[in-house]
Amino acid sequence: MSDDQIERLLAEVTCLRDRALVLLMLHGGLRPGEALSLHLEDIAYGRRRVTVRCRDDHPKGARGKSRVERVVDLHDGQALDTISAYVMRDRPREAESPFIFLVGGNGTRRSEPLSYAALAKAFARAAERAGIKSHGVTPHALRHTHATRMWEAGMRELTLQRRLGHASPESTRIYTRVSDATVLAEYSRAMGLKP
Repeated sequence: MSDDQIERLLAEVTCLRDRALVLLMLHGGLRPGEALSLHLEDIAYGRRRVTVRCRDDHPKGARGKSRVERVVDLHDGQALDTISAYVMRDRPREAESPFIFLVGGNGTRRSEPLSYAALAKAFARAAERAGIKSHGVTPHALRHTHATRMWEAGMRELTLQRRLGHASPESTRIYTRVSDATVLAEYSRAMGLKP
C-alpha cells in the first residue's frame, strides 16, 4: 500500500482495537492470524516487543502460518502505545480470555476473541470510507507493506526473513515490492545523476 493509502486508511480507523491491529500488522509485519492470536502475555511494553508464538488455541481458528516462534521489536512509537490504550480503555474489563483483541459492544459475542472475518470486514469498511478500491488491499497487504518498507530502508534479506517468520528466502522475496520511486533513485545513483 502507498503512504497515501495508509494515511487515508488510518484516518478512517477510529476504533482503538482496529487501529491497534492495523498498526501492529503495518509496523510489525505480523500476519492477521498472528495478531489475532496474541495473548496479553505476549506483549513486553517495556522492551517494546511482541513474541509471536505457535498457537492453535484461537476458538475462531485464527492462527499464524509459521511453526517457529519469533520476537518482533516495535520501536515505531505508535503500535504498542495504541495496543496499551486499547487494553487499558476499550478491551472488555470482565473478559477472562487471554487474547488481546476481543469483540466489544454489548451483544452476545462481547468478550469473545475477534475472528479473521470480523477483522477483514472492519478493514474493508475503513478502506471503502478512505476511497481505497484496490482488490489486493486486505489486512494481509499491511504485512507486504511492512516488508517492502523494511527492504527499501536497507534491511538485509535474511534479517527480513527472520522478522517475518519465513522458512525460506523465496517466501520473503514474494513480499518485497520495490517501488517506482526506489527504482528511479537507484537508477539515478547508478548513472551518477543528481536526485
